[in-house]
Formats: sequence, structure tokens, C-alpha cells
Amino acid sequence: MDTLEELNRKGFVDEKIDPTLDLFLEIEKLKKEKNAIILAHYYQDPDIQDIADYIGDSLGLSQEAARTDAEVIVFAGVHFMAETAKILSPDKKVLLPDLKAGCSLADSCPPHLFRKFKEKYPDHVVITYVNCTAELKALSDIVCTSTNAVQIVESLPKDTKIIFGPDKNLGAWVAKKTGRDLVLWNGACMVHEIFSREKITKLKERHPNAKFIAHPECEEAVLQMADYIGSTTGLLKYSTNSDAQEFIVATESGIIHQMEKANPTKTFIPAPPNNSCACNECPYMKRNTLEKLYLCLKNGSPEVTVPADIIVQARKPIERMLEISAALGL
Repeated sequence: MDTLEELNRKGFVDEKIDPTLDLFLEIEKLKKEKNAIILAHYYQDPDIQDIADYIGDSLGLSQEAARTDAEVIVFAGVHFMAETAKILSPDKKVLLPDLKAGCSLADSCPPHLFRKFKEKYPDHVVITYVNCTAELKALSDIVCTSTNAVQIVESLPKDTKIIFGPDKNLGAWVAKKTGRDLVLWNGACMVHEIFSREKITKLKERHPNAKFIAHPECEEAVLQMADYIGSTTGLLKYSTNSDAQEFIVATESGIIHQMEKANPTKTFIPAPPNNSCACNECPYMKRNTLEKLYLCLKNGSPEVTVPADIIVQARKPIERMLEISAALGL
């Protein structure tokens, strides 16, 4: 077993695994033994999605983390998601297969700088996108996800002054949808920032019947081309309910696994980024592997902790989001 220092340096338990082990079977055994639940984001590897007890987007994962009876939550996602689970279930043990599964969007908004930014607008309500650190949530009035951002802004009186962070692209889309004037923090997700409008245009020409669907974290130039814009769950539902047989998908390509499972006769094409790769993967999400998940559950580490004072402060805006979402039936 690695020392705490080694664990923090590497980010994961580094042990040899017997190559003959059936990891799916072993993980199922450990889950029963430890009363554990595995929550996985849509952007995880297909193997992890297939072993998970619940797969979802940030809103669904937050709701599940708040209601689970399990004693241990293994969060197959990125660091801020595991933190959110810990904030909502402080008495539970929350594990993350790799502590270095971070988030470029969360990194783009350091809390000490956001605090100064917030001080410039003392009469503004602060809405932060869930893709941020626990410290940033603690500086917020309401948290939102891409599923409920529009409805949360619309739930506030029209004359409410609002700061929206950290994602400027999601914020700009929400401002456009709601007609509200939002003060935006200049942050972005590297996965959604690098889609190539030019390559997507060529792809659409090659697939004239394909629907182009995009996540609102994409840049405005990409969103302008979309037939549908929505959260990962929104994109999944749209592709299932649509009569179209082909879809070009502008979000992290992990979601395509669920799209194909739900729609085996339809074709899903990942939208190309402006680099040499054919599809757009989040390097942080992909740090989690089935092997790391197994070792994390077996050893009960790495564990994600959040300071008690931050839990108290960050819980209020998350609970406000969950209350508004429940009232709206989201």
C-alpha cells in the first residue's frame, strides 16, 4: 500500500493486479462487502460506465449523491464532482480513483481571484456552474448545472443582478436564452473550447442528414450551427427521441457509449477538435480506469475530504439548486 505522500504524488493506489482477476466480478463483490455505490459521469470509459450503479450528468449525480444510503461513494468522475458528493453526504466516505482527475474549467477560476471579482459587484447574486471547486461554491448563492442553468436564472426576479461563473460560454448561452444581462467570469472548458467550426462544417457536408447536437459549454460560433443545444442528459434524450438516424456530437466523446446503447441502429459521430485527434476526450475524466477503481474500492483510498467550514458554506447553494430543480421537476 502506498504511503499518503506517495498517494498524493501519484494520485492513485499503485499496486500490481493479478491479470487473471475478473475486475467486474471483484468490484461487484467489494461493493457488497463495503456497502458502496459507484457513481459515474457520462464522460468515463465504457468499462466504468458499465460497472456503475448510476450514470449521469452533474445534476443527476448530485441528486444521487444526496439520496444514497450507501456508506461509501466511489465517484468515477473528476475532483469537483467527488467534492460535491462529500458536501452533500459529509458522513459518508467518498473515494475518487485518481485524485489528479481535475478539471480545466474549475482551474480557470481560482477562488481568491473570484472573491475579488465578486467584491466589485456587491449587489449581485452569484450563480456558479457546478464545475468548480468547493471553495468557489462556498462563495456562491446558487449552484447550477447545464441542465438547469436557464431555469435557475429565470427563477429569480427579472431585476436581479447576477454574476455567472466560471464558464463564459455557458453563461453567454444562458444570457441569450433568458434575455438577462449576466456579469460573466472569463473561464472555459478546454474540451468544449477546441471544437473546430471548419471541420464540423466539412463533416456536415459529408453527412447532410445528420443532426448536429452540442453542449452549451461550446463556443458561440459552434453553437450557432447546432440543431439542438443541451446538457449531456439533454443530448442523450434528444438523440433517443429524434427520428434522425445520424448525429454529430459536440461534447466529450464518452457520452457516445450511452447513445449507442440506447439507440443501436443510429450512428453517432464525435465532432472533431481543431487538433489532429479524431474526437475530443477529457484527459482528466480519462485518468480513471477500471484498475484504479478496483484498487480504490479495495483499499478505501484515495479519499476526498472537504474542510468542515467549506462544507457548511458550500452546501447552501447546492441545496438551493436541488430545491429549485425539484420544484421545476428537473
